Amino acid sequence: MNSDKNEDRESVIDENLKKVFNETLEEGIPDRFKDLLSKLKQQESQSGSDNG
Repeated sequence: MNSDKNEDRESVIDENLKKVFNETLEEGIPDRFKDLLSKLKQQESQSGSDNG
């Protein structure tokens, strides 16, 4: 009897986690993170060309 309540609770939690995860994916990457990533890539390419 108790296991039914636990399963219901778990399924509700699962559904909510999936909703939050999907919403986060849809938000995309903020511009400031894109800028940081591009700066890191530039640094990597500069240091990478020194090693070649």
